[in-house]
Amino acid sequence: MMEQLKCIGCGATIQTTEPKSVGFTPASSLNKEKEKTIYCQRCFKLKHYNEVQDVSLTSDDFLKILQTVGETDALVINILDIFDFSGSMVSGISRHIGGNDLLIVGNKVDLLPKSVNKTKLNHWMRRSLKEIGLKPLDVALVSAEKGLGIDELMSMIEKHRKGRNVYIVGCTNVGKSTLVNRIIKRFTEEQQDVITTSHFPGTTLDIIEIPLDDHTAIIDTPGIINEHQLAHYVTPQVLKEITPKKEIKAGVYQLNQEQTIFIGGLARMDFIKGERTSFITYFSNQLYLHRTKLEKADHLWQTKAGNVLKPIILERDNPTAMEKHVYHIEQEKTDIVISGLGWITLIGNRQEVHIYAPIGVGVFKRPSLI
Repeated sequence: MMEQLKCIGCGATIQTTEPKSVGFTPASSLNKEKEKTIYCQRCFKLKHYNEVQDVSLTSDDFLKILQTVGETDALVINILDIFDFSGSMVSGISRHIGGNDLLIVGNKVDLLPKSVNKTKLNHWMRRSLKEIGLKPLDVALVSAEKGLGIDELMSMIEKHRKGRNVYIVGCTNVGKSTLVNRIIKRFTEEQQDVITTSHFPGTTLDIIEIPLDDHTAIIDTPGIINEHQLAHYVTPQVLKEITPKKEIKAGVYQLNQEQTIFIGGLARMDFIKGERTSFITYFSNQLYLHRTKLEKADHLWQTKAGNVLKPIILERDNPTAMEKHVYHIEQEKTDIVISGLGWITLIGNRQEVHIYAPIGVGVFKRPSLI
């Protein structure tokens, strides 16, 4: 009987009998691999060909795995995507981690314009966390992809872990595994990426434990699926197009009331009522934004979704299955966020704005991030 082996990339238990199930690896490949470097077929294809395969785990499966965090005395690092701060928040994180100490890390800071003041951003994060009842020991800003802020984070970890295990938690697609690889390289002599990483949700499928010393380890946990994030509604190809890969270039649109901005074929903003206003857009540089008159917007959506307005989520014969979100913006500088896509900023002056997004995708209003 084969020993129970784990995929070093995603943590799944290796099996050789069910090709469509989690952890499948052809038996022939086991003879070629050293046990410590076994990858399941899914991770192998993701690592070498950037090809993603569906998995059969549910949100409940991920949450059951995460429950182990609250059952041990540990330091917990909750990774958030600074580009999708509200959307990447894990609902009830305190419930999952028990009474453990918590660090909050805002990842992907490299995607924000360089002009953003990092001190103000840190304060903004702390205020936002306090509003939802979270009081972490500390807050860090990093780019796991670029290696920015890693030294400061490592100092925080060493200060607060006090000889305990370090659990990495967060929702899917926040860059957890990329950050874990950075931490592993700092704590150990390993110089190659160990954990499978990609921009596809749900890359890590089970707990992955990497020893720090004889007694403690870094434990990477599966990403919790936030169903309101756009990533769960698009194809892998579209996800590549809408996922920012470098610093976002803000767009500025001077709009009169009764004008519309389409964000590709994925979402739409109607400026219903108010004085002439500057709308600042923060989306992937690859996304095409199209401005038109409100009176023409419905017809344009019906006839050009998937053509001029692209990419789209829905089938061409059903381009109207969108949900309307109504916002009245008063005096403050405000962001309207479409979870997993980006946001639009305006200075409030009693405007009425309607946002159309795919049914199920989260839309939030918040004090301006920038």
